[in-house]
Amino acid sequence: MDTYDIIIVGGGAAGFFTAINAAEIDPSLRILILERGKEVLSKVKISGGGRCNVTHAEFIPSELVKRYPRGDKELRGPFHSFMTGDTMEWFEKRGIELKIEEDGRIFPVSDSSQSIIDCFNSECRRLNISVLKGHSLKNFSRKDENWHLETSQGEFSTNKLMLATGSNPKVWDLLEKMGHQIISPVPSLFTFNIQDHRIDGLAGISTEAEVKVESTKLESSGPLLITHWGMSGPAILKLSAWGARELNELGYHFSIRVNWLPGRTSQHILAELKQLKTEFPKQLVLKRAQFELPKRLWQKIAIAAGIGSEDNWASLNKEQLLKLSTQLTSASFSVNGKSTFKEEFVTAGGINLKEVDFKSFESKLYPDLYFAGEILNIDAITGGFNFQNAWTGGFLAAQAMSSGARSQN
Repeated sequence: MDTYDIIIVGGGAAGFFTAINAAEIDPSLRILILERGKEVLSKVKISGGGRCNVTHAEFIPSELVKRYPRGDKELRGPFHSFMTGDTMEWFEKRGIELKIEEDGRIFPVSDSSQSIIDCFNSECRRLNISVLKGHSLKNFSRKDENWHLETSQGEFSTNKLMLATGSNPKVWDLLEKMGHQIISPVPSLFTFNIQDHRIDGLAGISTEAEVKVESTKLESSGPLLITHWGMSGPAILKLSAWGARELNELGYHFSIRVNWLPGRTSQHILAELKQLKTEFPKQLVLKRAQFELPKRLWQKIAIAAGIGSEDNWASLNKEQLLKLSTQLTSASFSVNGKSTFKEEFVTAGGINLKEVDFKSFESKLYPDLYFAGEILNIDAITGGFNFQNAWTGGFLAAQAMSSGARSQN
C-alpha cells in the first residue's frame, strides 16, 4: 500500500490549489492527487467559455460574501485571510498575467484556460506532487491514526486527507454513512426555458431588465439575454442561484414578470407614451425603437400590445397605450423547465456547513479530514465567485494540512 503525507481526492481547481500550496509550505511532503476521470481540471478548462473566469474584482470581504446564496456567513472569516487580491497575486507570481473586464470578471490575459491548467501542471512537476488519473474512490476509513483509501485501481494510506470531489453523489454517500449530514443537491446556475411569441427570433439580444418570480420574493436585475430556448444572462442566473431550492420545489414551472425598463413604473411610461403620441403623431410606432431598447425587441413588445405595422402614434387609443406600458414594465412570461448554463454545472447542496471548521476547512467530526470547493454546501452566482471559494478553501486547508502532516506509518 502506497503511503503519503497528504492525499487529495479530486483533480479540480480546489484539489490542485490545495496540493500546490501545501507543497510550497513544506516541499518534503509526499502529496498525491487522485482523479477519477481521464483528465484533470476539466471544469477549469471549460469555465468562462474556455477563458477561465479566475475570480472577480470585488476586494472587500463583506461585499464579496454577498455573491454567495449559500456560504456567505462561513466565508466571511476565510476571505479576510485569502481572497481576490491574494488570488491575483498568486497567479501573477507564477507568470500568469490577469486582466479585469468591465463587468468585474477576471481572466488570464491569454484569454485561455490552458494558461491556468499549464500553470498548475508545471507547479505540480516542480514540487514533485503525484497525480493519478482513473482512480475512483470506493471507500475510505480511519485506521491507526491514518486514513486508508480504496480506489478502483488500488489502496493508499495518508495522514491528512482532503476531499475536493465537487458534486459527486458517491462521495457524499460515503460521508453520510460516516455521520456527516449532506444537504440534498439541486441545480443552482441554470437558464429559463420559455416559449413565447414575444421573444421568438430574438436570440442573441441582450438588454438591462428587472425580473421577478411571481408568488415569491425572488427578484433580480442586470443584463437579460434572450436565447433560442428562452432567457439567460446575469439577471436570470442570479435568480436561479438565489432561488435554487424554491424553484426546484416549483418543479421549474412558474411565471416571471420582466420590466424591460428598470427603475421605471407603468405609470411613468404611460405618461411618456402619451408625450410621444403628442410629439410624433405621424411617426410609425414600429419604425423607431423607444427607450433605447433593441429595435427588434421594441417591435415585438409593440405588436404584443396590439399595435400594427401601419399604426402611427396618433392612431393609438388609450387601451393600446396602457397595454404597451404594461408590456414594457410588467410583461408576464411562463417558464417551463430549465437548461444548464453552458457546461458550468453548479449545485446548491453538499456537506452541512455546521460540520466544518472554516479556519482550516477541517471536518468537525473527523480529525485530519478536510474539504474544499463544491463538495461543501457553498455556491455562488456566476462571475468567478465559485472559483474564489475553491482558492480560499484550498489555501487555508493547505496551511492546516502541511502542519504536522508527516505520515504516521
